[in-house]
Amino acid sequence: MDGAHDLGGRQGFGPVVVEPYERHYHARWEPATRLLFRVVLPRHLPNGRDGALRHAIERMEAVRYLTSSYYERWVTAAATLAVEAGMMTRAELEDRAGGPYPLSEPVTAPTITDPLAATARFAVGDRVRVRAWHPRGHTRCPWYIRGHIGAVTRCDGAFSLPDVEAHSEHRVVEPTYSVRFGAEELWNDGQAGVTVNVDLWDSYLEPA
Repeated sequence: MDGAHDLGGRQGFGPVVVEPYERHYHARWEPATRLLFRVVLPRHLPNGRDGALRHAIERMEAVRYLTSSYYERWVTAAATLAVEAGMMTRAELEDRAGGPYPLSEPVTAPTITDPLAATARFAVGDRVRVRAWHPRGHTRCPWYIRGHIGAVTRCDGAFSLPDVEAHSEHRVVEPTYSVRFGAEELWNDGQAGVTVNVDLWDSYLEPA
């Protein structure tokens, strides 16, 4: 889906701040979020569904997403998925939280009941175009490459397609590729010779 989370290629958000001796966690509650997603929620979600976690984060209200820390987004997603899976009601959540608790927006994409697997259609050197579409559900295809042409530089094997994983009890394994794009093709900004490689699933692509 298109949303505030998809920041690739966007400008105006300031520099990326890199901590020279970055800690794994900045607060004592943060490690508990990993426990939620590795132990508790997989028991209640089909497939464990890493895609569902990402989609719950994507569905956060834009301002809240942009002003939340990494693990604050995880906690919001965990609370959202717990309520949606029937592990607790929103009233029970807010009673334990001591007040109103903002959840992510509802899912708008339909459940996928009969997914189709793609076969490997491309090889190294093939020119491909990224599909120009705007799905309502989860996708790992960045917005800024959609509709643009690149070349396959590597075939990386087959992996579970997140677009299905987030919206289905099934899994579909698809071939993946590393695709190289010219910066001039993506942004038309005069950066001759500058390239960007993006890892993409087969169903995101079509022959150029």
